[in-house]
Amino acid sequence: MANNENEQLTAAPSAGVADEMEGKAGASLTDSVPAAPVFTVNGLQFAYDHGRVPIFDGLDLTIPEGQITTLIGANGSGKSTLFNLLTKNLKPTGGSIHLRGGDVSALRLRDFARLVAIVHQKNSAPGDLAVEKLVGYGRFPYHGVGSAASTEEDERMVAWALEVTGLTEYARRPVSALSGGQAQRVWIAMALAQGSDVLLLDEPTTYLDIRYQLDILHLVKRLNSEFGMTVTMVLHDVNQALRYSDNLVALAGGRIVAQGAPDSIITPNLLEQVYGVRLGVTTIEGKPFVLAV
Repeated sequence: MANNENEQLTAAPSAGVADEMEGKAGASLTDSVPAAPVFTVNGLQFAYDHGRVPIFDGLDLTIPEGQITTLIGANGSGKSTLFNLLTKNLKPTGGSIHLRGGDVSALRLRDFARLVAIVHQKNSAPGDLAVEKLVGYGRFPYHGVGSAASTEEDERMVAWALEVTGLTEYARRPVSALSGGQAQRVWIAMALAQGSDVLLLDEPTTYLDIRYQLDILHLVKRLNSEFGMTVTMVLHDVNQALRYSDNLVALAGGRIVAQGAPDSIITPNLLEQVYGVRLGVTTIEGKPFVLAV
């Protein structure tokens, strides 16, 4: 990727597209009014293998509006299962999940996709598919199967998504010609083209080297701070979670053992409870940082 990629990310949205996000950029994390929940989970129950492998038994959770919330935990803690329940890839066996007050289970997938944009951990596309074509698939929730060609609104949203993710110059290139970091941006751009202000990402930095991991996390931070998007993601790297999140949800054994601002909840005792090993906590540039001891 070109060294001027971060400069591309400072470009303003295309004319007309900024209006699509009007009101979203106005959400400020510094407002004194507490953030209302975008997701509310009550008494959530779920088990695999027809109930023989229980994961959640009465889990409660709120995900605040306008913040970056990150789910952390060891393998098997339930964070990926929780992500898949929030995104309707799995169906709860009990309890409820509400999105801004509406029952998620009552929403059709197409209606849900207009409200929530999702980037999964593993994605694939035909190698010869052009970047802008793939990003355009993000407009599918607004069209029926076999519908007519894209509208002016679709074109504006695709152009805006490409611009925000720094992909405009790659629009005509096949996805297979991109680096791993660029390809991940394409999937994020496709999600942005949906026009939702709620974004969920499952381990968005997996399979990327450190440079592209940070590029993706800087992009996520910008989507939140500049465009007011509410972001919920799963991360394995606890230090990345601490640095780029406003709100952490720490899971262990299918339970939420702590939730809150990173600097208010991260302690050696909590880390041992979550990961099963003793770790130290220091501060770097005003943020907590986890060390092996």
